[in-house]
Amino acid sequence: MRPARRISVVLALGVAAGIAFASPTLAGPSGDDYYQDALGKTGPELKAALHKIISTSTKLTYEQVWDGIRATDEDPANKANVVLLYSGRSQAKTANGGGVDDWNREHVWAKSHGDLGTAVGPGTDLHHLRAEDASVNSTRGNKDFDAGGSPVEEAPGSLTDDDSFEPRDAVKGDVARMILYMGVRYDGTDGFPDLEPNDAVDNGSKPHIGRISVLLSWHTQDPPDATEQRRNQVIHDQFQHNRNPFIDHPEWAASIYG
Repeated sequence: MRPARRISVVLALGVAAGIAFASPTLAGPSGDDYYQDALGKTGPELKAALHKIISTSTKLTYEQVWDGIRATDEDPANKANVVLLYSGRSQAKTANGGGVDDWNREHVWAKSHGDLGTAVGPGTDLHHLRAEDASVNSTRGNKDFDAGGSPVEEAPGSLTDDDSFEPRDAVKGDVARMILYMGVRYDGTDGFPDLEPNDAVDNGSKPHIGRISVLLSWHTQDPPDATEQRRNQVIHDQFQHNRNPFIDHPEWAASIYG
């Protein structure tokens, strides 16, 4: 594993009026040399450049995802556990499966949105696959993301209604950046569906997830933290060898999706 990134904080353009992000400047092979071909670009040119960069990756099988999540979602306070995304609960890495109190593999970009399935490709991409309580995973189902609803049992702070799901505040930005990543990584040119977030809910089987306006707001409200940065690094170093650019450069969300 390569040494951890050394992060120096610099001011970057915010994605909303009056808000500025602390944008990490990365050292070594995971730094801006990784993004060299994207630097200085904006809008569609930036999106195309990032797609090319992050598409160079190792692809996992759905079975390999189990071990991937055990590493990426490890509880720093208890290395025998993973932290569940929406629930926030720390649970034994070995307590995975389909039982009501097990954790399983949550597709943040719901796999029915574009019929991703679990064959090697977007349905097995660790950048949007997280550990989650099986019953909470079922409650979220294939709903789009939006604000509001009723409390979700076993996921304090999360809300849901008939067509949308709102995660707890601590991971709102994480969810947003996973969706933004998927929209850049999978553009329909490599045999996979052209995934694109939109500003709708109830997208069904279309290759879209909303609401992008809400997701961008969450991205601003909950910027990347050390846990999310560590996860990005583990995926890069140990598994897929690619990165989520919106964790490394939060300001790029406004340039592409704003």
